[in-house]
Amino acid sequence: MRAEADGPGKPSGKAAGKADGKPSGKTDGKDADKAAGKATRRPPQVTRDTARPEGGGRAAPGRAPAPARQWPLLAVLGATGLGLLIVAFDAFRVGALIIGLALIGGAVLRWTLPSVGMLAVRSRFTDLFLYGGLGLAIVLLALMAQPHAWLKIPFLEDVLHFTVQ
Repeated sequence: MRAEADGPGKPSGKAAGKADGKPSGKTDGKDADKAAGKATRRPPQVTRDTARPEGGGRAAPGRAPAPARQWPLLAVLGATGLGLLIVAFDAFRVGALIIGLALIGGAVLRWTLPSVGMLAVRSRFTDLFLYGGLGLAIVLLALMAQPHAWLKIPFLEDVLHFTVQ
């Protein structure tokens, strides 16, 4: 009765030749290693799932609505969108500062919160390095943008004059 429930040609548990817990006579190398309890170093033929990045769980309880569960990502995207909107209204420096600060804020959220939802893309170190580094670079470039730079670094001005001449 059980063999019929599995479908034609698909023997069930005891009918498969493993009634006593030993493998059947027909095995290839991989099956023999598995049956003997040996671990193989070969990757699986088919990938069934991917590992979630550390800290990639929900940022709010599962019963909360979807936007609330992803609030860290939405906060960073919202601030970045606001910065882009300000840039579109011809306030380049202020908009770029907001974008850079949004990325630095994403790095701070990734560092301080144990679970940040989809803001976690890679390992914690990689996310911190990329969010913080790109945010810092954008902030510095916004402060040094010409004309009337808010931040003047003489070393970089010398490099600029050397490369332009």
